[in-house]
Amino acid sequence: MTSTAQAPQSGAGTAHPEHLGHVIFIAAAAAMGGFLFGYDSSVINGAVEAIRDRYDIGSAGLAQVIAIALIGCAIGAATAGRIADRIGRIRCMQIAAVLFTISAVGSALPFALWDLAFWRIVGGFAIGMASVIGPAYIAEVAPPAYRGRLGSFQQAAIVVGIAISQLVNWGLLNAAGGNQRGHLMGLEAWQVMLGVMVVPAVLYGMLSFAIPESPRFLLSVGKRERAKEILAEVEGKGTDLDKRVADIEHAMRSEHRSSFKDLLGGGFFFKPIVWVGIGLSVFQQFVGINVAFYYSSTLWQSVGVDPTDSFFYSFTTSIINIVGTVIAMIFVDRIGRKPLALIGSIGMAVGLALEAWAFSYHLVDGKLPATQGWVALIAAHIFVLFFALSWGVVVWVMLGEMFPNKIRAAALGVAAAAQWIANWAITASFPSLADWNLSGTYVIYTVFAALSIPFVLKFVKETKGKTLEEMG
Repeated sequence: MTSTAQAPQSGAGTAHPEHLGHVIFIAAAAAMGGFLFGYDSSVINGAVEAIRDRYDIGSAGLAQVIAIALIGCAIGAATAGRIADRIGRIRCMQIAAVLFTISAVGSALPFALWDLAFWRIVGGFAIGMASVIGPAYIAEVAPPAYRGRLGSFQQAAIVVGIAISQLVNWGLLNAAGGNQRGHLMGLEAWQVMLGVMVVPAVLYGMLSFAIPESPRFLLSVGKRERAKEILAEVEGKGTDLDKRVADIEHAMRSEHRSSFKDLLGGGFFFKPIVWVGIGLSVFQQFVGINVAFYYSSTLWQSVGVDPTDSFFYSFTTSIINIVGTVIAMIFVDRIGRKPLALIGSIGMAVGLALEAWAFSYHLVDGKLPATQGWVALIAAHIFVLFFALSWGVVVWVMLGEMFPNKIRAAALGVAAAAQWIANWAITASFPSLADWNLSGTYVIYTVFAALSIPFVLKFVKETKGKTLEEMG
């Protein structure tokens, strides 16, 4: 997808108040893709142990079923831009909504393990599309004065989607008598958990028919008058529409379509700044954050926590994730990206180290000793809080800002691909690592959190308050 940067505008700084409610509705509807991103990526947490039991598979095989969705994510993210440039942002959203729906139905009614894995890939493809199309569409439709705040809807929707999925899972588990394989509506509880996503998926599809196409896409296909109508709709009739159209067209003509070749250079294949972006993406995942969202119920049950309680703790962790994300959104422009990342790294290292210590104790009657159990639970929440208020938001902000204009799109694509690959590596390895040594696994995550501190200090430059043009 082409960059959403536009030439400076005069007279387009604010939307008229009577239009703001409509613009918020448009951004919120587009952010439903982010909600499904969060919901679909974490809902599997409630089904892990049931899948292991039903299909009688070991940790390595189970991990591949859980992690295989990330392959779909990577493909969806890589292709969404081109699809959206060809058929439009709205059509792209509608395709994603259909894929989310198909994935939910297929995952709820699998014939065997292989087709469950296939439906996970389909859902992953939809997640990848939603991760790209939502932010790009909001940036293209939002009035310049509100772009930052409306753009934050996507991240907020993701963390709310994670929380709602855990709340739904907990409620369904209670309805099934605390048994993930207990019967509900003629299915096993875990199947219902995966199938419930049909509801937000259909809502996303319906909302996509209620919002306008991006003016930028309309101009790219020669529909100037319709583009003007939508600009008037979102920015108010007082806007100089001819000038706004001219500004957007000028920006589109002057854009440099960066390619992979533009990233090459330096002594280590890529230019140094590209390696910094890859490093940020890898560190963000190698602290083990997605273990908290894909496997937390399994983790707590492995140290003796009752299944119903383990689902509740997964929900409380996701609430902490929302709180941390709000904190980051408040402070990222106030204290800067780099200080926030350092604060997060220190907090994550402490939380992970405490978890490693707690998990090092032998189970007594199938449970951690009381003190270690409470330390593990509190430390897990501390870890998620510090991740959410720092690296969860800061990395995406910095990746959008840190690269020179000439290579921004291609470099962001490489960094995002590195993030999906790192996510897959952590997700696919956790069950086997936990079988090997749960405490040792958390020591590994602690080491990466600690190493992120000197990495940020030495290689990451502050981008707060700088224009994109100042990046090179």
